[in-house]
Amino acid sequence: MPQIQLTPAERREQRANAHHLDPVVLIGGDGLTPAVQKEIDAALNAHGLIKVRVFNDDRTARELMYQQLTADLNAAPIQHIGKLLVLWRPQPVKERTVDEGRMPGPRDVKVLKYSKRGGQRPEIKQLRVLGNQRLTSGGQIKRAKPKQKSIKKRQAD
Repeated sequence: MPQIQLTPAERREQRANAHHLDPVVLIGGDGLTPAVQKEIDAALNAHGLIKVRVFNDDRTARELMYQQLTADLNAAPIQHIGKLLVLWRPQPVKERTVDEGRMPGPRDVKVLKYSKRGGQRPEIKQLRVLGNQRLTSGGQIKRAKPKQKSIKKRQAD
């Protein structure tokens, strides 16, 4: 599979997006094994933009790994700086079936109510929260309020 070609502006944008990321895959002393490639492929499917840390002191070996990963996984090379490799591949579109009439269902929540005295056990309450309700930090159930519209939008309707 050929690797993805990016313009310098797109590459710069991806580098900026990857700046705050932590490495999700670490390549150890065994090098680039099929299991490591499978993990990198799964990470690219899940995240799209990833960092890979290589624990190898040989720069040419890291460069070869970088080129092999981009070619084998159909990924775009974003950056190779030190022992970090940054790869990008567009995420596959996840198919979802949309059911128009479906509403969020009720969910059962356990609420712990602690005693003011420290030695007693907390009281456990089982509550059912419906789709239009929310649970406050104090353990109370409140109805979700409709989003407020501005006066101009209300007049337009």
